[in-house]
Amino acid sequence: MKTKVFALVLGLITISTFAQKNELKTADKAIKIKDYSAAMTAVTAAESLLSKMDDKSKAKFYFLKAQAYFGKKDYQTAANTFEKLFSLEDKIGKKRYTELARTIQSKMVQDVYQQASDQYVAKDYKNAANNFYLSYMLSPLDTVFIYNSAVSFSLAKEYESSLNYYKELKDIGYTGITTLYFATSKDSGLKENLGTKGNRDLQVKLGLYKDPVNEQTESKTGDIIKNVAYILKTQGKTEEAIKAVEEAREIYPKDINLILTQADIYFQLKDMKKYGELMELAINIDPTNPQLFFNLGVISFDQGKIEEAKKNYEKAIELKEDYGDAYLNLAVVIMNQEKAIVDEMNNNLSDFDKYDELQEKQRGVHREALPYLEKADKYSRSINTVQFLMNIYQTLEMDEKATKFTDLYKQMRD
Repeated sequence: MKTKVFALVLGLITISTFAQKNELKTADKAIKIKDYSAAMTAVTAAESLLSKMDDKSKAKFYFLKAQAYFGKKDYQTAANTFEKLFSLEDKIGKKRYTELARTIQSKMVQDVYQQASDQYVAKDYKNAANNFYLSYMLSPLDTVFIYNSAVSFSLAKEYESSLNYYKELKDIGYTGITTLYFATSKDSGLKENLGTKGNRDLQVKLGLYKDPVNEQTESKTGDIIKNVAYILKTQGKTEEAIKAVEEAREIYPKDINLILTQADIYFQLKDMKKYGELMELAINIDPTNPQLFFNLGVISFDQGKIEEAKKNYEKAIELKEDYGDAYLNLAVVIMNQEKAIVDEMNNNLSDFDKYDELQEKQRGVHREALPYLEKADKYSRSINTVQFLMNIYQTLEMDEKATKFTDLYKQMRD
């Protein structure tokens, strides 16, 4: 009787082993011809027998399952399965599939990253964020993927997830600084980024390039803190946002992005005194930055310091000749004189001589603002610049231009 029981059990084991091998063989064949649906069916059938598999069969199962899910573009399941394979082969000390699996995994990183990039371009930010982070999970040395994920989650307005990834970057000491490997092409004479040090050095050795030089990208630390502060501010956690920037500025006291972030917070809090102080500090550090003078112009005008605002906008234009917004705001500063003139005109409606004198004075203000408005429209046309010019051309009785801009305004408005 015992002999019969033993024979029955042996028979069941033999059938189970045969079924395992049969399903794995079917999956393997399907993967080779890229019939991933058939491979998934075989893998699913084999998975029910996993507990009865020996380590060698389990390793093959994980290898095939990961490939099947990779083929179906279920990258997360494929990644998890590859990790099970690596863990198993590390444990048993036989890495029959690990090397080939790593090669496939490397290809998967490229595919996942490309998918994330395409989703980002299509403004599908949430899915892009998840795939950027999956790229990092597949390639943990590429911490830039965490940064990409944090940015994408922020754009998707998934602020809590974004904040978590920014904190992760802070914890691992991420700076975003990378080395770029340049050399000058002997053919074109242009300085080019050749990707890797090995490739750059090879091109120089072959005589195709010369003058090799390494350059480092700027740190992203300031941007990270800036984004963290922005998220905290968006969540209504203003005090935490200020604290985050202040802590960062203790480490990077001359980081322009951090100073501007802190200034922006105070601007939103309508603390114009603190905002102005920070903008002055930024200008002392970076005196050739036109944006800083533009911002100071905005503050000066808001505080009623008209001449100071005018000087700041003029300085911004001096540093950036095509600064459309600076021309527009400078025109607004000049036109600010008009209100007092109009008020006085309304008080002299019956004094025709005085009224005519004031009206000519008003036109003089328009003539002074006109060249700045025309340049604002030239460099940065908007419905505002078009409407502004339409009104001034009408006031100055420049009929041809008034008609042209009236038509243009109607087109843009509609």
